[in-house]
Amino acid sequence: MNIQQLSKRLETVVSYIPKQSKIADIGSDHAYLPCYAVNKGIASSAIAGEVVKGPFLSAKKQVEDAQLTQEVEVRLGNGLEVIAPGEVECITIAGMGGTLIASILEAGKDKLTNEPRLILQPNVSAKSIRTWLMDNEWDLIGEEILEEDDKLYEILIAEKGNPKGHYSKDIEKELLLGPFLMKEKNSAFIKKWNQELHQWKNILNNMERAEKTEALEQRKNELKEKIKMVEEVLNP
Repeated sequence: MNIQQLSKRLETVVSYIPKQSKIADIGSDHAYLPCYAVNKGIASSAIAGEVVKGPFLSAKKQVEDAQLTQEVEVRLGNGLEVIAPGEVECITIAGMGGTLIASILEAGKDKLTNEPRLILQPNVSAKSIRTWLMDNEWDLIGEEILEEDDKLYEILIAEKGNPKGHYSKDIEKELLLGPFLMKEKNSAFIKKWNQELHQWKNILNNMERAEKTEALEQRKNELKEKIKMVEEVLNP
């Protein structure tokens, strides 16, 4: 992967950036995504944010080597601290856990006053992001799930608006599996949730053999409910 050729995962993230917008890529690592987006004329300019000194220096070198220092600014800071309110029109956060991404959005809510598009790619727990979006009145306008190198990735796209716009009455199920992804049910979606089912059923079997406690029974019931929801979608 380099600034000319991104991974399939990051190319998909970039495909949702509005044309000629100013973007911020949070947790940018080597700044491949912002450099690629600017190089291709997709983004007009970019901020690459990094909280760790090593990747921050790597990103700065990448931008300098690509001769993009006028268009891509690398900033050291935690989450959305690296941008000012209203400074960008689109924010990408890719390759982190969903809980962490949701916490970054929560901590940086004051930076979202101009309502930029959010393009979020969690490695796990996309439900945490969907829940945050709904609780904070962001409309989930699109989702994708894809497989790359035997790993499964979900990508969520949101804009400020009606938080329940694309959800039905069965919100808990859709928060877990994704309202758009549930409808499409592509091969990556089916593979992901079959893997989750297999893992959950193994956990449940182990729980059944453990000493019964009130807390354990509650966890078992929660797990059974998730298994039921997923099976209803995979085998309607």
